[in-house]
Amino acid sequence: MAFRGPRVWLWRWRRNPLKRRSDRVEAWVLLAAWALTALVGVLAGHTVSRTVEGELARERVEWRPVEARLTEPAPGPSPTRSDAPNTERVWAEVRWSAPDGSDRTGQARVRPGSPAGTPVTVWTDRQGRLMTEPTTPSEARVRAHLIGTLAGVGAAAVPFAGGRVLRGRLERRRLDQWEADWARFDALRRRQTG
Repeated sequence: MAFRGPRVWLWRWRRNPLKRRSDRVEAWVLLAAWALTALVGVLAGHTVSRTVEGELARERVEWRPVEARLTEPAPGPSPTRSDAPNTERVWAEVRWSAPDGSDRTGQARVRPGSPAGTPVTVWTDRQGRLMTEPTTPSEARVRAHLIGTLAGVGAAAVPFAGGRVLRGRLERRRLDQWEADWARFDALRRRQTG
């Protein structure tokens, strides 16, 4: 392990008669890697965030609520007749009409114990396929920012890792040069003392 003294800010760019070419190359590699890491992370995160938010907005425009009816009683106990909202839902088969007039069936979340024929609101796309309820604009914004952040971090890892690999190779090369220089010095010293 090489001796490391106290850290000096921007030491790689300071004038030093002992600074080798490999030190200057390493300095520029580090600068380029950090700049690319920041740039790629921000651009990828922003692009993915906008794409996801646009896709969720398109879903809000294209998906429509449709009234469906239960084809059979929903499993579970009958819903209570109180004014308190019941948020528990179970899967049950429902039937609805597609835009082309054909009947479609599928599974939807309904109140447990609902009798057959109970109306249920489901969401469909333009072809009449069953979809989930689209996100609200605020939910879409949060989801887009989270996905964009994850994509940005993932994309930024590529130049960061590349910079670390390149820096490791430069370090190995520098140590090999030091070893060769010490071997020459040692041979010269032995010749002079021997």
